[in-house]
Amino acid sequence: MSAVPDAVAEAAGFIDRTLQNEGAWYRADDVGSRFGGVLGSYGSSVGAVRGTIRDALRKFKDLDHDAVVQLASELWGQPKPGARPVFERRQAAVVLLQSRVALLRHSDLTRVEGFLRSAHAAELADPLVTDVLRPLLERLEHRNRQRAETVLARWSADPDAHLRAAAATLSHHKGE
Repeated sequence: MSAVPDAVAEAAGFIDRTLQNEGAWYRADDVGSRFGGVLGSYGSSVGAVRGTIRDALRKFKDLDHDAVVQLASELWGQPKPGARPVFERRQAAVVLLQSRVALLRHSDLTRVEGFLRSAHAAELADPLVTDVLRPLLERLEHRNRQRAETVLARWSADPDAHLRAAAATLSHHKGE
């Protein structure tokens, strides 16, 4: 059991170091100004983020469900106490979940809800909805689907705009 936290910490460190090494000051300045300083930035390109997650998944082949969701949470959080969350780390969390969406369960909706609430950017929230939540919901059946529908109904009345938009998008798609 202790191997999972060790693997998660090692993978998070690998991803963080790689993203920092791939950064450029001009991209970091752009991200900082777009999000009003709420999110920090390393200045890594989208391609660098995707490549880093691809390399991490090759290097850490045995990441199961628990490790994937723990790693996504680690990346979504602050890189160190007192630091601002970093846009590229959050983007890496999204790419990780996109890459391993088949491992996700209905119980992961709560975690993704937290990500949506703290996204601060459509560039993070939109792919969570379309590339993570939508495929997850499409494969749920019976009781797990009912549980997910209850969560979506709650989101549709939530004060958080990202959650309301997610509920609307996912409910609309369901009817197609």
